[in-house]
Amino acid sequence: MEKIGEKSPLSASLCLHQRQMIRQGIRRILVISGDSRWCQQQALILAQLLPGDWPWIGEAGSAQTKIIPTYAAKTLLGQEKMHAIFDATTAFDIEALAVLAGTLRAGSWLLLLVPKWSHWPMLIDQDSRRWCGQEQAIATPHFIYHFQRQLLADNEVAFWHQGHCPILPLTESRPPRRGIDGMPTSKQQAILDRLMRAESGVWVLMAARGRGKSTLAGMLVTQWPGTCWVTARSKSATQILYQQVTKKAVFWAPDALLIFCRQHEVSQVDWLIIDEAAALPGSLLSALLAYFPRILLITTVQGYEGTGQGFLLKFCATLTHCQYLTLTDPIRWAAHDPLERVLDHALLLNNPSKSKTGDEKREQGSLKIIRIAQNEAWQKSHLLRDFYGLLSNAHYRTTPLDLRRLMDAPGMHFAATLADETLVAAIWLVDEGGLEETLARDVWAGRRRPRGNLVAQSLSAHSGQWLAPILRSRRISRIAVMDKWRRRGIALRMVLAEKQTAQQLDFLSVSFGYTDELSAFWHACGFKLVRIGSHKEASSGCYTAMAILPLSTAAKTLCQSLQQQWVRDRIWLPQWQCYPFPINKIEDRSLNDEDWRELTGFAYAFRPLEASRAALQRLLINSLLPLPALRQYLQQQLPIAEIIIHCHLNGRKALTSCWRQEVQQALLNLDKSRHDVWRKWVME
Repeated sequence: MEKIGEKSPLSASLCLHQRQMIRQGIRRILVISGDSRWCQQQALILAQLLPGDWPWIGEAGSAQTKIIPTYAAKTLLGQEKMHAIFDATTAFDIEALAVLAGTLRAGSWLLLLVPKWSHWPMLIDQDSRRWCGQEQAIATPHFIYHFQRQLLADNEVAFWHQGHCPILPLTESRPPRRGIDGMPTSKQQAILDRLMRAESGVWVLMAARGRGKSTLAGMLVTQWPGTCWVTARSKSATQILYQQVTKKAVFWAPDALLIFCRQHEVSQVDWLIIDEAAALPGSLLSALLAYFPRILLITTVQGYEGTGQGFLLKFCATLTHCQYLTLTDPIRWAAHDPLERVLDHALLLNNPSKSKTGDEKREQGSLKIIRIAQNEAWQKSHLLRDFYGLLSNAHYRTTPLDLRRLMDAPGMHFAATLADETLVAAIWLVDEGGLEETLARDVWAGRRRPRGNLVAQSLSAHSGQWLAPILRSRRISRIAVMDKWRRRGIALRMVLAEKQTAQQLDFLSVSFGYTDELSAFWHACGFKLVRIGSHKEASSGCYTAMAILPLSTAAKTLCQSLQQQWVRDRIWLPQWQCYPFPINKIEDRSLNDEDWRELTGFAYAFRPLEASRAALQRLLINSLLPLPALRQYLQQQLPIAEIIIHCHLNGRKALTSCWRQEVQQALLNLDKSRHDVWRKWVME
């Protein structure tokens, strides 16, 4: 291990750099590359040399350092730190890296620990198990090469490779940063003046990290003559906001606040301020807005803090009297900050598609659809930037994690529509299905949940179609068209082109947040709606809908079965009542073979109650047994807590077990021979 003393050249150089960084109001990244143990040792030594907070994010570290797992990185949102360590030697979670960087104040070093530079692209990345759709982690060469190129292209990135001397950037001449005196900037003051005059309404303050959003909210709380309440994902997320508050401002946990509002009068509260609003479910936000005359929602839309673009594209679009505010200039660090710049370039944050709009009057015949090969195309940085930028601007689900997925996950397919070499539309598809029969039956039974196969598994696990994961399909994950090129049939042409390339598959599929407009589009493309989820998504505020475009005979049979089941079950599923499916005029209360299979799967395997609800309702009609736990829940609609008390049970797990036992009794009582046949099928 290289020795670094307090008087070593590196120590002196780092201290000199930091003093200058503080004066200039900037932050920098130091990439430490080598064996995992060596990287961690150097990071610990540097942390001892430079006083600071030094949060360490990663899966490994030292007993001297408190490690924050990458999955817990979001707990740092809304906080400020001096210096930090991010360990990417075995797993590289880029969302956690973005969160950590956003907490660092001016003068900070971010130490990024990575494997040996030349080996890194071909090493297994343990973080890939979250997003690659495979059971085993994979190497991610395309993204790592891209990330390395961005680091090397920036002359203010510092490097320290094992076995070599550190390479620190030349100190550049920058003007000293204007000191922060606690007074609002001119843009902050202009927004504050508007909010102070507000009589009612919803205000949305959006900006990138470090722009002074939370600080401005704290100023509003201090200056407002009346009562302000604050809520956020966690109290720690409001750290910066409360640094500006000079009077008492009550903080509420979001769920507790909603319960309180439903039980008490809150008309005395003038403002509800919701920090990191995009980290909260849309349904919870909508419910809270009804109780307060003035609401300030504070958020970024970069995607790593919660629902990302969904907050802007979906939730805010539903607000009738919403006023948007924004801050562009950084407050916590200087403009052109080296750390922000290199991560923006590498992770494509704050990087909307830069494609030109093209000639909007150009004839459709001039448009061409090109296929994009994953192993070649992303080496062209402009194509990656434009493709990902278009998806980020147009689609509420797109997050930085998708950058990893589109660059390296297996089974990905891409195409784009060009107008004079300008990218105006993009489509992204994912291979699904092809599971072995044994695994497919385990998926249906709830015994296995292999990664990937979103629609194929859902049609089995939630809609009871156990054959769905066996069929080979391709899911449309994203499709987007630039604003000025919409309403020209471009998306329809792209979907039909994908249909032609997928003739060897059984079906195409799509999962989307249900709206009448989207449903009509997919219907025009030939898709059949086959499933509506039971709960609204946090990211869209909509129920999840799934549709398929059958290509093979087997898929057509599957589609017909799903739609027939929907018609038959609709009366028992309230969330389906408003969707465009025919209703059986004569209610079918009998138990058919599909019901017996579903009920036996619930009784003897792990089928969820929500998936079995319609069959369970028909069972209760046909059974003469008391079945108290089931009847109290499904027929009397009593709360879970009351049923547990009535049935003398010990918690939710015991209640679920009781439900399954009651179904076993009912099936045996109805027809033992039929029960035995289906139990054998389920247990095989």
